[in-house]
Amino acid sequence: MTLEIGKESKPRFEFRTFGQNFEEEHYLLSRLSVPVPEKVWERTSEEIYILSKTNDINNTKIRDGKMDIKTFVQEKEGLEQWNPLMKGEFPLSKEVLVKEVFPAFKVEMPEFFKNEYTLEDFIKIVKEHDDLAAIRVKKLRYGYMVNDTICEFAEVLINGARVYSINSESTEIEDILKTMKQTGMDKYENINYLQAIKRVIGWIDKPLANEDF
Repeated sequence: MTLEIGKESKPRFEFRTFGQNFEEEHYLLSRLSVPVPEKVWERTSEEIYILSKTNDINNTKIRDGKMDIKTFVQEKEGLEQWNPLMKGEFPLSKEVLVKEVFPAFKVEMPEFFKNEYTLEDFIKIVKEHDDLAAIRVKKLRYGYMVNDTICEFAEVLINGARVYSINSESTEIEDILKTMKQTGMDKYENINYLQAIKRVIGWIDKPLANEDF
């Protein structure tokens, strides 16, 4: 099955890792890649990730006023599969926050006094909650296609802290494993965005995949 970057497909498996230096892996990724559409050569985005101290299975991010929640499905051969759980656009209704959003955080439900909440309203609730945090993330992503897997190398700012990420994703596990071996990604730990951000802000006491000093 041929994947197309930026298009929806059946749920993919993914390997991703974060660290301070992936120059060699990035070089191999770029050399092995087939030509990709110009629109994915370089992409920038600014997002807000909502972190919960009590949840590691639902990944929530906000971009361009839209909320996207994905939920962890399974792990196979060290790769993770995530499915969409909820998509919404601000302002969000009280009903959506109570029935869909906050249950995904697995935290104590705050009180809601309005019927509709803007993004600013929502971020204020998050910042006042002891078990939640709103983390600003900026990404500069370079897209590739290797062994029919969608790949990227990314420069990421997590509340201003600069880290790098490299990944391969596909509906076909064997294609990802082949790509990982050819580029050297297979020697690193699989770390998703949720885990990486928690490590950077100190909620998880683990380092990233590598450190370059």
